[in-house]
Amino acid sequence: MAGHQEQRRELPGHIAAALAGAGGPTDSAGQPWAGRSLDGDAAKIHNFEDDDGSADSGYLAAVAALLDGNGSEADVVSALATARVFVPVVATLAEEAAGVDGLHADKQADMALVTLKAPDGRTAMPVFTSADALERWHPEARPVAVYAARAALSAVSEGAQLLVLDPGSDYTFVVRRPAMWALAQQKDWTPSYLDDQLEAALASTVSGFRTVRRLETQPGAGVASLTADGRQVPGGGAGPELRVVLFLEDGLDAVAVQALVAQLNEAWARMDSFAEGVDSIEVKLQRAAQEPAQH
Repeated sequence: MAGHQEQRRELPGHIAAALAGAGGPTDSAGQPWAGRSLDGDAAKIHNFEDDDGSADSGYLAAVAALLDGNGSEADVVSALATARVFVPVVATLAEEAAGVDGLHADKQADMALVTLKAPDGRTAMPVFTSADALERWHPEARPVAVYAARAALSAVSEGAQLLVLDPGSDYTFVVRRPAMWALAQQKDWTPSYLDDQLEAALASTVSGFRTVRRLETQPGAGVASLTADGRQVPGGGAGPELRVVLFLEDGLDAVAVQALVAQLNEAWARMDSFAEGVDSIEVKLQRAAQEPAQH
């Protein structure tokens, strides 16, 4: 995921709680922290017992199927629903504390979540399926282990629209806003381009426009993603994920078409199912006379 990094001072409650729990006198196995280094393997800040920091097997299987063309991005998101991931936090310097007699106290370190700025300006939260992947991406970041649903909740609270899995790795999977919200609410997710009810709702909005013969939804160009070596993958892209095809009567000029699309966009924006289920769209115009014959 391209773009610069941002750091926020305040942590969401569940991340703060995870850090507070990890900062007690003992770890989750009852072993004292005193005298232990926070370098290397000891830097793993989490309370998942017997966790070796490797990626969830269900997620790896779902991604492998997607890469082979036998799976779907919905399967990957479904696998994430029960997977443990790592959220990176980094140390930042707080304001210098007031001292005595004109002296200044040492600066104090805070912990901050890391967010990214996507190329289109949206805020994205990076999460990692393994501790090694996080360390390669940001060696100084500390991994906080949470279930992916908790990471999605954290992303929502940070105002992020995207959840980015393993940025900088051989394959990066982007969880778009509707899927991220579904994860946060622990609900099943259906991609907008496969949602028959959404297509029917969108189609109902064109019934009042004489010049629109029919509406159809398809996967958008932004559904696909790329591996580090340039191989295209049928899922995990940042969007637009929904293509709306409008079959129009002949004879419309550019001004009329522009006005039509603007009116439809306004109508779609008022639909709850559209607002909740669609991350971003592309509209394709086609002459009704060019429709393939129905058999």
